[in-house]
Amino acid sequence: MKALVTGGTGFIGSHLVEALLQRGVQVRCLLRKTGDPKWLRDLPVERVPGDCNDRASLREAVKGVGTVFHLAGVTKATRTEEYFEVNGYGTDHLIHACLDENPHLERFIYLSSQAAAGPSRNGFRKTESDACEPVSPYGQSKRMGEELALAHAHELPLVILRPSAVYGPRERDIYSYFKLVSKRIKPCFFRQSLRLNLVYVDDVVRAILLALHIENPKGEIFFLSDGQDYRLEEMGDTFAEVMGVRAFRVPVPEWLLYGAATVSEYVSRVSKKPPLIGRGKVEEMIQKDWVCDISRARRLLSFEPRVPLAQGARLTVDWYRTENWL
Repeated sequence: MKALVTGGTGFIGSHLVEALLQRGVQVRCLLRKTGDPKWLRDLPVERVPGDCNDRASLREAVKGVGTVFHLAGVTKATRTEEYFEVNGYGTDHLIHACLDENPHLERFIYLSSQAAAGPSRNGFRKTESDACEPVSPYGQSKRMGEELALAHAHELPLVILRPSAVYGPRERDIYSYFKLVSKRIKPCFFRQSLRLNLVYVDDVVRAILLALHIENPKGEIFFLSDGQDYRLEEMGDTFAEVMGVRAFRVPVPEWLLYGAATVSEYVSRVSKKPPLIGRGKVEEMIQKDWVCDISRARRLLSFEPRVPLAQGARLTVDWYRTENWL
């Protein structure tokens, strides 16, 4: 088997590349010139320079592969339009490259996000049949990517996976929360009833590999999580226990979040670097619930999460400490 991985230098992508190589898969990676390939260094992967908006590189990248794992995407951007250019149109460009250059592709697996579906409502877990209501440019762009892919589900063996918040070694967003807790600060936002789902990176990679075994996929969508709902404060308590610290609850009001996002976006425009936190991220944070139902993944993918939060947090903290991130 030969596979193309987009986003192979990233957090989830680098873990997937390692898992594929361990299974004897020949891996080709599409690598941006500005990307940092340190997690792929010394790995026996074929490298194709380019990105999802470079159509010539995409045509070259998809030739001769049996499976495409599309993980490339933007989670932070200096311009709102960049989310849609990469997560939306970039996905469409990759799909058309496959249709033009590799019409007999065996599988196209698109890693989307829970953000594409939007928050859950009325205390219920979100299901794949519920209406999508993304609240941030990131979520809207990931949903756009899904829609553009689904438009070709009749001619492309497509599977879409929507993981909840993913954490683990090499992750940098939830890492910020780990870092605050390590300093004995446990941020608690104004909505104390906030519920969310988490999933450890190894479980996400297993789900991606399980998606290879669905027969004749035509755009199936699956939510992924560890199967548990967490209060934000409960998550902080687990992180603190794993790190052996006593963290103190610090309420963070909505106005402070928006103020920090506004300042961060202004600095981003000047520095030309993505903001630490944007208003889109705040819109996600102020929602009451981000919980999803993984029954369909359990039933049709045979997906069963193996890593509970306490174990995953321990593995993550150990890695952060080894790498001097904490």
